[in-house]
Amino acid sequence: MPTALVPIDLPEWAWQRAEIREALRDRNVGAVFRHVQQYGGASQSRIATAVAMTQARVNEVINGRREVTRLDVFERIADGLNMPNAARHLLGLASARDTRSGGQAFDLTAFPEVVRVYATQADAAQDIRQLAASAGQLDVLAVRGLGLVGLKDSLLRPSLTRPIGQQVPRLRVLLLDPESPALAARAAEIGESAESLSGGIRLAEARLRELSSVCSLQVYRYQMRPTWRIIRLDDTLFVSAFDSGWEGHESATYKIMETPHGPLNRGFQRMFASMIDTATRTV
Repeated sequence: MPTALVPIDLPEWAWQRAEIREALRDRNVGAVFRHVQQYGGASQSRIATAVAMTQARVNEVINGRREVTRLDVFERIADGLNMPNAARHLLGLASARDTRSGGQAFDLTAFPEVVRVYATQADAAQDIRQLAASAGQLDVLAVRGLGLVGLKDSLLRPSLTRPIGQQVPRLRVLLLDPESPALAARAAEIGESAESLSGGIRLAEARLRELSSVCSLQVYRYQMRPTWRIIRLDDTLFVSAFDSGWEGHESATYKIMETPHGPLNRGFQRMFASMIDTATRTV
């Protein structure tokens, strides 16, 4: 595999084009590469060199025969294409590393606990359902949680009502307090009325209360501005971010396994436990 040489520089206006932004949001690397060819005049070989892939692999990605799912590969592509931070954010990545200090670059391979990256929660749904079907402990951190546990066709709902003789799951749910100042701020971010968002949370609580007879259930309200969306299935986490303009299920979803020395899994579980300690239980 070639090593990365000089990154490809696209004109700044190219990263602002709607088709590139859509490709980044969908994590459609094949489309991104095609736009790099179109607006940057780069050949497949030039792209391969910049992103440390083989030319054959780039060809497979461009033609839809292979998908990119690993977080470290997304990072490598972003670096090789010299993506501005706005483009990196659409791809679900953090801002570019600051190398002016001469310090050691952040290496995602140091976090083997991140085992897969999905473009959205919908892409992770099958994996989530399979793990949830046998999980003994389910934890959810959401804003209103209707798509996860609040409705009959919610993602996790089937796993909470199991046949007689199977292990009854334990469920803890953290929802945004509909009376908190953070709710109005979040509603404004996603272009929804505070009344509508508040109503969705109250509906989720009411529907969750119906499950109290079939599983061990605890529902809490938190008051801080939502940042992370977490689904914990025993020791496996699915994590995505809330941001201005879209909801957590629309963001990139990271599957994080528990490892002996992994800081991410432990850190998110610790954050969840701390929020439980300061939240108000409603169910």
